[in-house]
Amino acid sequence: MREVRLVDENGQQLGIMGSREALQIARERNLDLVNIAPTARPPVCKIMDYGRHKYEQSKHEREARKKQKVITIKEVQLSQTIEERDLLIKAKNADRMLKAGSKIKVVMRFRGRQIVHADLGKKVFEQFVEAVESGTVEREAKIEGRNMIMIMAPKTDKAEN
Repeated sequence: MREVRLVDENGQQLGIMGSREALQIARERNLDLVNIAPTARPPVCKIMDYGRHKYEQSKHEREARKKQKVITIKEVQLSQTIEERDLLIKAKNADRMLKAGSKIKVVMRFRGRQIVHADLGKKVFEQFVEAVESGTVEREAKIEGRNMIMIMAPKTDKAEN
């Protein structure tokens, strides 16, 4: 016969007793005997309504899912030779997406020998950042292969103050 440390439904310790005796007490109270710490010496069991416990646990998980915010990442593609007016239009669209709560992944693809003039791409990114009002740079522009990538996030209240 295995011994267990028994805790009742109110959190009161009932002491160490045999597992059959603990099960008998749980049945008398029309509740379940749940092993909550099987690795302890002796194992700790609790008398509880297991169905109700599972229901409340799932209820808390649903509440947590409701409160979490899903952030999507939108992509804006620029080129090294973009005209100023086109840049402003893309910045305006990016502003709208940032206000909606999305993050922006700004990508510049270098074709052919353009990769040699990556500094021109950096200047275009700097102009883009100045034109976007409702976002901050989360990750600086970085060259990955033939692309230069920068990530912008919406401004938070902390950043504005």
